Amino acid sequence: MQKDNARFYIIGAGFAGQMIAQDIKRKKVFGSVAAFLDDDKKRIGTQIDGIPVLGPINDTTKVLRCARNDEAIIAMPSAPVERIRELYEVLKASGFIRIRILPSVSQIVDGSAHLVQTREIDPLDILGRTPITVPLHESLRYLRRKRVLITGAGGSIGSELARQLLSGGAERLYLFGHGENSIVSIYRELIVLQNEGVGEKATVVPIIGDMKDRQYVDYIIEQTHADVIFHCAAYKHVPMMEENPVASIENNVFGTKNLLDASLKHGVHRFVLISTDKAVEPVSVYGVSKMLCEKLVLDAAKSAKDQNAFMFVRFGNVLGSRGSILPLFMNQIKNGGPVTVTDPSMERFFMTIPEACSLVLEAGGVGKNGKSYLLDMGEPVKIMDLAEQIITFSGLEPHKDIEIKIIGMREGERLEEPLWLPEENPVKTDYEKILELKNLEMGHDELEELLEALYPICFYTSSEKNKFRNKAMLISLLRGNVPSLDAHYSKAHDQGNIIDRESNLTKVTL
Repeated sequence: MQKDNARFYIIGAGFAGQMIAQDIKRKKVFGSVAAFLDDDKKRIGTQIDGIPVLGPINDTTKVLRCARNDEAIIAMPSAPVERIRELYEVLKASGFIRIRILPSVSQIVDGSAHLVQTREIDPLDILGRTPITVPLHESLRYLRRKRVLITGAGGSIGSELARQLLSGGAERLYLFGHGENSIVSIYRELIVLQNEGVGEKATVVPIIGDMKDRQYVDYIIEQTHADVIFHCAAYKHVPMMEENPVASIENNVFGTKNLLDASLKHGVHRFVLISTDKAVEPVSVYGVSKMLCEKLVLDAAKSAKDQNAFMFVRFGNVLGSRGSILPLFMNQIKNGGPVTVTDPSMERFFMTIPEACSLVLEAGGVGKNGKSYLLDMGEPVKIMDLAEQIITFSGLEPHKDIEIKIIGMREGERLEEPLWLPEENPVKTDYEKILELKNLEMGHDELEELLEALYPICFYTSSEKNKFRNKAMLISLLRGNVPSLDAHYSKAHDQGNIIDRESNLTKVTL
């Protein structure tokens, strides 16, 4: 909460800026609006509700005398990344210590914008390409008066889906997750947003539970009468899952199977799996787990009733997710470095979380049963370039103020992550940045046979207790069924990069 004498300079005098000014005026405890800054010659020199409009922005900021409590709010939700980057630089140069930004226009529905939606500007806002604008109010019509359940609702993707779903007119929004703190956090945030007038009045219901509990999952889907499920929950940190491979398969694969079975049984209308580029020719146990999840969705779609749709949406890395390189780099910079980069040649496809979620929500509405979709991620970005840009954003000089240290690849990593296999042949759809893939299915019997073999490793069975939590057996089984994983492990072993699981990890239970 701001001090009473805080002064706000709102960058942009359009509808978004004006609504934020009205919000601040209503809540006098936040302070007052000193001025709008705008480049529109028709607005410059006028007043809006008694607040002067100054400009042009770049010239005006040079002569502003900023006090310690003055804040800038960039309220230009349609501005390209290049302009946001420029505004950030001129505002910092003029002495603003705190600079906030309003989210992209895809999150601002029906011309409404609120102070509570603003947040501190961060590298996400000035790096990469300009996100596509998705008209949420139109794309979310299929959710009106529906009951929507999000698994992993406390995670980065799940929580952003929840924020955007407030504008969808859903009857109920179920936040499902096993992490109490993360579910409490997003639940409280949504209630605050609703109280501030953001979105529509969906009933928000937090649910604590574990996908691995088959009976509980079935009970929850039956009791909630969920119409639509966005399945985001997964263990997803690659090196961590290489150390805990049984947990990865247990949670990701069998958790997804439990959810799919319950969805088919209780008539869920739409099921959307969030997938990843690491499922493409996987070289990690996590990647294999997500590949199997894709196959499970395509298999379940064959049993779906008419008018119901089971699908997956695959995309690459999202900037800013918990545990991703952006917050890692920011913490390393805060601690004085070094910033750690795996390899100078490593590159990844990136998209912001809000853009990815808007496209997932759109795909969930237009997607058809048994189809595979891929988000157009643009061009890949070198991790070294990203590290240098984030250091520069922090007001420091790469390789001088902050060291960049090359640490080498960890288990399950590769220099490039392909988004699709050549055989999947992605083609454009009628919707920008949503591509359709040719399905590469796994036979039902083959899939069931593999799950049957994996089950006693993940879950205790008295008749096969020697298999329980046996990592070496799990890895051997997966390598025998996934050629890309076998090739990667064989190469890594030859190079001495990974430990001998047969001798060291046979019965370690994690």
